[in-house]
Amino acid sequence: MERRLTAILAADVVGFSRLMGVDEVATLAALNGHRRDLIDGKFAEHQGRIVKLTGDGILAEFASVVNALACAVDIQRGMMARNETVPHERRLEFRIGINLGDVIVEGADIFGDGVNVAARLEGIAKPGGITVSAVVRDQVGDRLALTFEDMGEQALKNIERPVRAYNVALAAAAAKPALPDKPSIAVLPFTNMSGDPEQEYFSDGISEDIITDLSKIAGLMVIARNSSFAYKGKNPDIRQVGRELGVRAVLEGSIRKAGNRVRITAQLIDAANGAHLWAERFDRDLTDIFAVQDEVTKHIVEALKVSLRPAEKALLAENRTSSTEAHDWFLRGRELLRGSIKNREVFEQMVAAFSRSIECDPDYAEPHAGLALSYVQEFHNNWGGTADALGVAARYAALALAKGPNDPYSHYGASVVTMFQRKFDDAIAHIEAIQALSPNYALGYSTRGMIETFRGNPLAGLPYTELSIKLDPGFKHQYLHFQGMLYLVAGDYRAAVTAFRARIKLVPESDLSRSFLASALGHLGEFDEARRIWRELMEINPKYTIAAHLARLPFQNQADADRIIEGLAKAGLAVG
Repeated sequence: MERRLTAILAADVVGFSRLMGVDEVATLAALNGHRRDLIDGKFAEHQGRIVKLTGDGILAEFASVVNALACAVDIQRGMMARNETVPHERRLEFRIGINLGDVIVEGADIFGDGVNVAARLEGIAKPGGITVSAVVRDQVGDRLALTFEDMGEQALKNIERPVRAYNVALAAAAAKPALPDKPSIAVLPFTNMSGDPEQEYFSDGISEDIITDLSKIAGLMVIARNSSFAYKGKNPDIRQVGRELGVRAVLEGSIRKAGNRVRITAQLIDAANGAHLWAERFDRDLTDIFAVQDEVTKHIVEALKVSLRPAEKALLAENRTSSTEAHDWFLRGRELLRGSIKNREVFEQMVAAFSRSIECDPDYAEPHAGLALSYVQEFHNNWGGTADALGVAARYAALALAKGPNDPYSHYGASVVTMFQRKFDDAIAHIEAIQALSPNYALGYSTRGMIETFRGNPLAGLPYTELSIKLDPGFKHQYLHFQGMLYLVAGDYRAAVTAFRARIKLVPESDLSRSFLASALGHLGEFDEARRIWRELMEINPKYTIAAHLARLPFQNQADADRIIEGLAKAGLAVG
């Protein structure tokens, strides 16, 4: 008997029998139109699976309670808009209930108290409304900027214990933007005005340095670099950026580097109305670049009226290096490390750039961390050429921490190294240090999710992965792969399939997600589909083997790795 933890959505049409009695042909046509034009698309958009349709009812499941509630909100708001021109007596309105619970899986269907509670919550929802259980309300928190109305303990039919229920105030939620309570900002990549495309690394690097500094401020929500840089070269409308990333302010600017001189323009813009909050131009010697970065950060903090704690002031005052040449080489190496193309040749370029940075300033912590992460890449991708690449990575990680004990990037490098060494307590200690030093460090949270997965506690990693998506929505494709992994290890194969399919939709060339997707499908008995996915994988990467892949992943429990192989074996796929 298969069980899993899942978010369950139950919905049905209010007064369906009455509407059918009045005009069954028109009612069915309207219902099918709503499903075709609105509802089915929303389930797909939020990675939900419709378990079954029962006339006027829908039962669906989601890997994430946030996705389940976001889908329900979109459906109800969409229905409100579609009903505006329909006479009241002919309107189709849904009630929706959502619960997070344990279910029994039989084929494509799900059963159990988790499902029953969702159905009973749907029964007490208002027409056009959504009612959720307390566990859903707690898991969602403030991620969707919704208002919850406490309905108290509810005695639900055939449910043994009372269930605390909450009504979702859709009208109130629709009236306010989905913004965090505290000041929030996205830093767009500064435009390279130097006339030399090879200077892109410099303008991008300065933008990322500003993001890094701002991320150290607990009273400010800062969107991660991956999401901000999705707008590179697009000249977007700032108000649209604010809506898409859920921030109140956006920083944009340009950099012109010529010889030993640099000109930086920066403007902080209110994302709600496009008004300038602050703007300035800096014409300086290149040796003053760090002072300019500090000034920009200071002006942003002042414009957004953010209070700094003494510890934050001290962290912001710490200079990474006094050598502009060391900083320049570090920016080159970091840009290569972040790039989408990774192979032995690029690895050697990364190592050369970080090594030159260290030659210029041996006490500079961040290039040591960059070397640690580079050698982890060599180990994980099995490029060869370095004996004990993971050991080399560990030595550089230790040097980075010794030279920069308060540097988040150094702790990030150390967390990745110790995770691959299966030193999970040490890895978590480094993540906790990152959270204290840089509360907005999205990669730190996603790494914590992976650590929990590899140490055999995958569902504990889910909140960290979801927080990564909140801080870094533009990098969702990577975090979906992590979510799929944790669900696969947890034995929640349907949720794993949903996450991996969403990942592949965003990254069609992904071979790693396909291998794990095929395993999950094998566990579900969907053998033909598993084989089809595996054939796609072989077309993308003919040399791929699951055995070699798993050998480089730091699973603490062999049973977790064996579960992945078992799913492939069930589908008759080679695992050598």
